[in-house]
Amino acid sequence: MEAVTLASEVHGASWQLGAALVSRRRLLAGGAGLGLLGALGGCGNGRVDPDGSAVEQVAAQRRVANARVRHATLIARVGLADLGGWTVRTWSYGEGVPGPLLRGTAGEVLRVRVDNRLPEPTAVHWHGLAIRNDMDGVPNLTQPSIAPGAAMDYEYVLPTPGTFFYHSHHGVQRERGLYGPLIIDDPREPGDYDVEFVVVLDDWTDGTSPGSSPEDILHYLEIGGAGAKYRAPVLAGAIPSAVAPPAPMGAPAPITTQLAGDVQYPFHLLNGRLPTAPQTFTARAGQRARIRLINASGATVYRVALGGHRLTVTDSDGYPVQPVTVDTLRIASGERYDVQVMLGDGAFPLVALAEGKGAQALGVVRTAGGATPPPSVQPAELDRQMLGLADLQAPPQVRLDTPAPTQHDTYLTGDMNAYGWRINAETYNAADPFAGITPLPVRRGEHVRMTLINQTPAFHPMHLHGHTIQVRAIGTNRAYYRDGAADTPLPAGARKDTVQVAPGQRIAVDFVADNPGQWLHHCHNAYHLAAGMATIVSYQA
Repeated sequence: MEAVTLASEVHGASWQLGAALVSRRRLLAGGAGLGLLGALGGCGNGRVDPDGSAVEQVAAQRRVANARVRHATLIARVGLADLGGWTVRTWSYGEGVPGPLLRGTAGEVLRVRVDNRLPEPTAVHWHGLAIRNDMDGVPNLTQPSIAPGAAMDYEYVLPTPGTFFYHSHHGVQRERGLYGPLIIDDPREPGDYDVEFVVVLDDWTDGTSPGSSPEDILHYLEIGGAGAKYRAPVLAGAIPSAVAPPAPMGAPAPITTQLAGDVQYPFHLLNGRLPTAPQTFTARAGQRARIRLINASGATVYRVALGGHRLTVTDSDGYPVQPVTVDTLRIASGERYDVQVMLGDGAFPLVALAEGKGAQALGVVRTAGGATPPPSVQPAELDRQMLGLADLQAPPQVRLDTPAPTQHDTYLTGDMNAYGWRINAETYNAADPFAGITPLPVRRGEHVRMTLINQTPAFHPMHLHGHTIQVRAIGTNRAYYRDGAADTPLPAGARKDTVQVAPGQRIAVDFVADNPGQWLHHCHNAYHLAAGMATIVSYQA
């Protein structure tokens, strides 16, 4: 993973709303642009338009006079990626996976041209960022898709500092390697660490054997599996056989298998590298390291530990938490954690165990000589004190106000056998987002409480675009567990944008409707989303 070179300019006070700004947000093809309102047919009916006056008003309030503008280009293309001794043909932003690191400071403007050289349409979502709605990157909801051979300029103010990432939001393209890290620095941060490691985790199938593309796997899931194909798990560091690659279907039943999700992946990557050829992070003994963890995977929960060290968790999904020290943590698809460690003397395994899948990703933190840890190493910390959602407490400065919120129950429903995943028993259609669903209506300034109620035997990492939530309570669903316990209130729960809801669990989360537009709320399991597990938080005019 490399950092992209960001050109910059001063964003002067002459910056105004109007034609100049609108033209930069157009889809570009052969010099001609297609405006957003002319391309989307889903708005109207009393809804706030993704690039309407309400969105412009909030965007104008966020701009800072004389702000620096950061420029970058992402080229989505087909090519070869070296995963560390195993080369695959895939889609990526650049020469390999993950895509280049994008970085700026809160308050600056990021302007990214996305050039689509893929054989199908695409779009880019800026995961975790509360930006203007027409820059959010959801095809047919906030923008038209970027056609093959076309380009689009995304431009927005970098909001709160933290650890984020970007990825395609078109079909299951994220599963091919169309993702990369995005870091927003805090100009006021004291920088109480010496070194920083950015760690992107991913599960991988694309190009490993015939029929291993994400689209193939989605097809196998939709028809109920692939027979004998894709059945045996692959151990850490093993190279799959092209004759009998490992399986997309996780078996049902106990909790470890439920955590395994729907797809058994042949590879698990840390910064695009296999455990047999891990990335090495170098530092000096005694230094304090900040490790930014990003789970960009399609359908894997990772249990992360650094051998010989404890982890002090300082941030979750880009927001600070009261520091808590643990041995290990679980990170679901779409989640991010920042941890700090005081580094010892030696070579230490940074392990991301793929829950329920008999495999792992691996990096090495090296402060001295010595042997590199083997690909299958599993440090004792993996079985020690684990971080829980209730352990995360938001500090006073980032807690939401607590007026009486508008209440909405959100039921997570679905069927593994028929492979249909839904919210409130309704199936989202990415080609026609408002067809067949009942959006969650909100008005600007409203305080909203969503209670996420999981009625399925699967885990669902639920992600809300354009907002952060605050966790308010955790309990169990009495319709699922006969002895379901009352909700445990969390008055100072963490601020997040992605929260994992376990089978039979219910989690109450609050957010403030302060970012007008039409916002997707969905399961971040790539295959659950593709099967329809999404709805829309819809601002009303």
